[in-house]
Amino acid sequence: MARCTAPSRGHRSAAAAANCPACGGRGQYGGYSYNSYSNPSYSSPYISSGGNGVSSSRGSKPRWSKSGSSIYYTSAQIQSLTPIRETVEARAAQQPDLRDVFLCHAWGDRKEAAKELHDLLEAAGVKVWFSEKDLGLGVPMMRAIDKGLANSRIGLVLVTPAMLERLPQESVADKELSTLLAGNRLIPIVHNTTYEALRNVSPMLASRTGLDTSEDSMKIVAEKIAELVAV
Repeated sequence: MARCTAPSRGHRSAAAAANCPACGGRGQYGGYSYNSYSNPSYSSPYISSGGNGVSSSRGSKPRWSKSGSSIYYTSAQIQSLTPIRETVEARAAQQPDLRDVFLCHAWGDRKEAAKELHDLLEAAGVKVWFSEKDLGLGVPMMRAIDKGLANSRIGLVLVTPAMLERLPQESVADKELSTLLAGNRLIPIVHNTTYEALRNVSPMLASRTGLDTSEDSMKIVAEKIAELVAV
């Protein structure tokens, strides 16, 4: 008999449920919906009904989704991204010329995963501060990073095995993350690792739920960020 691949708290996305050999797209596990791990008492005012008065079986849409968008979110994603959206709107009103996002990543990811995410974000219309592009030769690194953080509405941290190796050490990433953690300005994007592994290294960062490429492709993650920062 095929075994369900859901963790103890349930499938974290419709796609995960659909790919499960036991659930086979039913979006359920043991009688619970795939997003049953989220707080059942939470009811967000930002969840829309997908245009027909009911939530889609593929997930829900937040208030910032544009009409006709084909991107769906889990309830947990909407809950975690809603404060970030409020920060985006507030900073856009105060400083309309800011870049959309600051991309924090491990040095070892700069040519691969970080560049892939950067390219997908820019293709989706997001203005990104990215060290490989914006850290010019001869420019003091910390000064450039300070300027990039100050001139970006929110930050993304790409959590990879390389980032997990760097976090226990004192590094440039520490400054970036501490600045972004100070407000609702940070979205972790977990890639090729897990939140459990992140929690073992940085419980504070792991407390900020975000997006996970085991649930959504990197392209879908970029499209969700693009919707989030569009004002």
